[in-house]
Amino acid sequence: MKVLIDTHTFLWMAAEPEKLSARAREVCATETLVLSVASVWEIAIKYRTGLLLLPLAPESYIPRQVGFSRATILPIHFAHAIRSGGLDSNHKDPFDRMIASQCLEEGLPCVTRDPFFGTCGVPTIW
Repeated sequence: MKVLIDTHTFLWMAAEPEKLSARAREVCATETLVLSVASVWEIAIKYRTGLLLLPLAPESYIPRQVGFSRATILPIHFAHAIRSGGLDSNHKDPFDRMIASQCLEEGLPCVTRDPFFGTCGVPTIW
């Protein structure tokens, strides 16, 4: 099964796996993982603005952790962007909106603890 991992799931897998639920750890260890380029973008922005601390700069850290997790990167396509703008939600986080729209367009569940995804109709695993 392919699953899209939310940004916090990706970061916790690498640095704080104890924050993941037992089910999330199991899925991340056994299933095919997909990471949205929106997560890469979010991590880079939060790192540069001081909202996220990493042991290395994102351009080194992210590829290393992607390799360790065996995740593939999902680019943002036209259909993802259009769907993101049409989500029926007041949620203003553009990264979450993009990840949710990618899950819906690609038919992927999301490994996340964020309840927003479920409100959009995204099947979640936690």
